Parts: sequence; structure tokens; C-alpha cells
Amino acid sequence: MKVLVVGSGGREHALVWKLKHSPKVEKIYCAPGNAGIGNAAELVNIPVEAVEELCSFAKEKNIDLTIVGPEVPLVAGIVDVFHREGLKIFGPNKQCAQLEGSKAFAKDFMERHQIPTARYREYTDLREAKNALGIYGYPMVIKADGLAAGKGVVIAQDEKEAAEALEQMMAEKKFGTAGDKVVIEEFLQGIETSILCFVDGKSIVPMVSAQDYKRIYDEDQGPNTGGMGTYSPSYIYEEKLEAAVAERILAPVIRGLKADGLDFKGVLFIGLMITAEGPRVLEFNTRFGDPETQVILTRLETDLVDILESILEERLADQEIRWSDRKTVCVVIAAGGYPESYEKGRIIQGLMEQNEETVVFHAGTKRVGEDILTNGGRVLGVTAWGDTVEEARRKVYQRVEKISFENMQYRKDIGKLIR
Repeated sequence: MKVLVVGSGGREHALVWKLKHSPKVEKIYCAPGNAGIGNAAELVNIPVEAVEELCSFAKEKNIDLTIVGPEVPLVAGIVDVFHREGLKIFGPNKQCAQLEGSKAFAKDFMERHQIPTARYREYTDLREAKNALGIYGYPMVIKADGLAAGKGVVIAQDEKEAAEALEQMMAEKKFGTAGDKVVIEEFLQGIETSILCFVDGKSIVPMVSAQDYKRIYDEDQGPNTGGMGTYSPSYIYEEKLEAAVAERILAPVIRGLKADGLDFKGVLFIGLMITAEGPRVLEFNTRFGDPETQVILTRLETDLVDILESILEERLADQEIRWSDRKTVCVVIAAGGYPESYEKGRIIQGLMEQNEETVVFHAGTKRVGEDILTNGGRVLGVTAWGDTVEEARRKVYQRVEKISFENMQYRKDIGKLIR
């Protein structure tokens, strides 16, 4: 079969890498892809948001299955466009993707179906929002309703910070129309984790756990990023917690999707805060996480195509999904300046070395002649496996140290438990 992967990050490289292992897959295209993906798939110069153009390409090339990586095309309705043309595509439709595309839509869904989450209020008027400041005390959480590339959440320590965040979102349009509506939430104390699930509209099946590190610097210091590394399985996600999440969150989620007539087929990524009262949902993402996908797919033993087809055909409950016992660690190497304005066009050295127990997933890279250059904030995701997390950590950092480009940065504590 011919497969098209939409996206250009480390997540998409991991998807392409996994698809290469499938005997069912003859040809892989990736739009727009990156330098690393170009070694395994044919790159197509179409941006992820060009939904109609992607659809035309899939028709022209007789693509059997399209897999969507990032949230932007999902929220834009790429799945609906492909379905209209009778094309097979993996991911939730536009309505279901609102669980990620609108914070208010997601919070209302949680409230309606008794899914534990933080108390909240929604506002479209700046003055009303300012009058509500402090209703849950400080620190308090302010979220832009729409997509903001993971940067639309502010934890305000006092009224001044909170008012400033509202001004930036609602008046100054820092995130464009994403800030036309805001959600104000109580701040939850606890340990943050997440779980990715396969969903076919009838059943929900969690994947193996992964723990990510959002802050740019060691010991969870500095600003939030898209994710600086991850490991699997998570130290935090023990059996007792797994059972609590299944009962209190996964069961009402699938019931709620059915009750609301949301025919969700794809991956649901559930951000969790483990509080003293138990797990609560912070947010939903309606796609594979990045960099969680890198450590999860390197543990998946079942053919990914079989799983995706079982979801599209609503027989996920009967699909066997096997996972390796091995432990995996992914360390993200980022460009200087990230997550603020960052440098591009730096030559990357040390990519040629190969070994059996590490893989270097490309994210923000591009090929120019014989050189591979940096082309994004998160540049590479070096992933390794071993019998223990400690062994995987050792291997991953040995590989990271052989890679270099000007002003590169990475965390040195991925795989360690940060309290």
C-alpha cells in the first residue's frame, strides 16, 4: 500500500520509521517532511495547512492511507475533506478535533460528562474576564481558547501577571483569533503526566505510558516548550494510577463521545495532573504527542498499519496490540534561543554514525547540498532503548554527545524523576 504522512517533525519521522517496518507498506510519501524523513520517504513540498492540495495529491497518487501528525490540519478539517473525496485518512474529523482546537469546547465536554478537571470559567469580554481575576486564588491559569502552538497557557502568580496575560491574548491578539475567547481555571497542585490512547469511536485503548519534560532547562527550570524529552514507561504511571485513570477518565470519555455523537477515530492524548484527590484532566490533544511518539513507537511490536486499520474499521477492541518490555528514552536537541526566537541554518555534524540501539529522529532539519542544516526550534530527537531506563539514558547521552551544531542545547536529566 501507499501511505502519505502529513507533518515535518520528530513525531512524523517516528511514524515513517515505524511504517518502514510494515510488510504492507510499499511506498511512503511525507508532506512536507524533513531531512531525516527524506532518507525513508519521498518528500512532497506541500505545507500541512494546505488541506485541499494534500487531498488532490492523495487522489493523484492513489494513496491508500493518509496519517496526520500535527493538530493544525486536523482542526482545519482535513479528515472531512478527504472523506468527501472517498479517501482513507487516520485522524479525528473537524468536530472531534475541537477537543484540542477549543479549550472551552474541551472543558464543557469534561463538565458535561463528569470527567475530573479544574474549575473554570469562559470569557469573550476583556472587562468581564478581568473582573473574574482571583476567583480561584493565585496562582491561576489563563488559556487562550484556540490553537497557539502550545504557548497559549499562562500560569499567573498574581493579579498583575493575570491582567497582563488577558491584555496580550484578548486586546493585543498575541495569538490571533485563538485569544478571542479565554478560559480562566483554578491552578492544580500535583505531578503532571499524560497518556496516549487509540480510539475507534466505540472503544478506547491506552498505549504504554510516557513521561515528558516540558521546561527548557534541567530540573524543570525556564519557560515551557513543545517538549525537551521523554521516557517510557513512566515511573509515575503505576498500576493503581492506571486503574484510576481507566475508571474515572477513559470510561467517561468514551461514553461522552458516544453521547455527544462524536465519531472520534484517531489518537487522543490526555494531559493529566495527579493531585491528592486523584487524576484530573488538564487538556486533550487529538493526535500523537511529540516527543512521546518517539518512545512509544520504538516499543510497539504490532504492525502500526494493522492498528490504524482496526480503528478506521471500528474493530479496535479485537485488535491485539503488543508492546516490548524494553525501556526507551528520547532527548530533544534544540536550537540556540529556543523556545523564543531561535537560530536556523546551522550545519549539523555527527549524524552519520549508526548503531542498533539508538535512532536519531529529525525534526527541524533540512538538506542543502551535502549538508544537513537546522531549520526549527526542536532539531533532533535522539532515542535509545535498553533493559532499564538507566541503560537507555546512558546510550542516548552517548549518542547525543557525538552530535554537534553551533549553540545547540539539550537537557541532561531526561529519564530522571523530577519532583
